[in-house]
Parts: sequence; structure tokens; C-alpha cells
Amino acid sequence: MGEWPHPATGGGRAVVVLDVNETLSDMAPLGRRFADLGLDPALARAWFAGVLRDGFALTAAGGDARFAAIAEAELRRLLDAAAPGHDAGAAVAHVLGGFATLGVHPDVPGGIAALADAGHRVVTLSNGAAAVAERLLAEAGVRDRVEACLSVEAAGAWKPARAAYLHAARACGVAPGDMTMVAVHPWDIDGAVRAGLRTVWISRDGAAYPPHFRPPGRTARGLDALAPLES
Repeated sequence: MGEWPHPATGGGRAVVVLDVNETLSDMAPLGRRFADLGLDPALARAWFAGVLRDGFALTAAGGDARFAAIAEAELRRLLDAAAPGHDAGAAVAHVLGGFATLGVHPDVPGGIAALADAGHRVVTLSNGAAAVAERLLAEAGVRDRVEACLSVEAAGAWKPARAAYLHAARACGVAPGDMTMVAVHPWDIDGAVRAGLRTVWISRDGAAYPPHFRPPGRTARGLDALAPLES
């Protein structure tokens, strides 16, 4: 355990690591931002998938870029193709401004509170900026139940790279095996398993888990179905 120094606070309790985008945040309203521009709301999903694709590609190649920078560039590319007559700057600002209005899924506040009440340390780990998680949790009334909001910006690698999860372990002062990653994205679960974390996959719609990824240790329909987790 010498490689994993323990912080002054937090003790030896198991750490629950929550993904942010889509796991905590309900990103469906972003589709309405595209509709405001006269575009298909489904473009919101295509855009977000493109952001992840480029972030993953840079990490795989040994590069690095912040989520916000990739999000803006990918959005400009998409809007140039789908809506060439729009004021690009205003359109980009309108869509990206939607992130500041997103709320959490209904199961999130109670789920986080239950995990904290059960004695778990709770942190978030996002491929985006920590400030996004800070705002989401504060507006949901549970920021005080979360120990830290972590970002891969400090790791220099996006999830699902091993370095991202090991950064979180070091930040929390525990070994990877003492952490449980909770996410809606199978690729996040797969990366966490490979990094030595325990995992819970959130499948709110009951979809099947992709067989080409390493399976989660547990599946749940929402965060409010987690506590207590095994220590």
C-alpha cells in the first residue's frame, strides 16, 4: 500500500467513484438546443459521441485535449455541415450553454445520499471539467455528500485509459481495488475493470451489456439501488 498514500481525511472507507456526463446528468435537454436551431434533436447524441471519439483517439495516440475544446470544435464541424447558414458563434454558444442548465436524473440525489449514509466515501470522476460536477451536485442539493469532484484533466488521459482511474485512486489515497466505479457507459466499466477497480453498471433502460467489454461486477437500474455496497 506504500504506493497509495492515505490522505489526512476520509479514513479507510471504500470509495465510490461516480461518472458525471449521463451517469449523473440528464443530457436529453441538449436535444432541444439543436431543435432551437431548426435541427434534428438527435444530433445532440451524434455530437456527444463525436466528442468522446476524438478524446479517446487523442488519449490512445498519447495526446491530450480538454473536453471543452473538443466539444466546441466538434460542434462547429457538425453545425457547418448541418446548418451552414447559421451564425456559427451564436449557435455554438447556444448549444454549449445548455450544459449549464442540465439537471441530474431523478435517482441521483437519493442515491448519493444513501451511499454517504451507508458510510461510503463518494467522489466523481469526469472526462470534463470538475466545475460541471460541482454545479450539478450543488443544484441537486448533495454537494456536501460528495468528498471531491475529480477530472481527468489532472491525469493527462481520458477514461477509459488506466491512468485516469489510477489518478483518482491516488487522489483519494486508496488502492484501485478499494474503489467502485459507477457509470452508465460500458466503455467506462471496461476501463475501470482493467485498472483493477470494482464496478457497477447503471442501466436505466434495461439494455443488455455489450459482450465485447469486460463485464461489470454488478448492474443496477439507478443510483438509488446501490447502497449499501460491499466494502
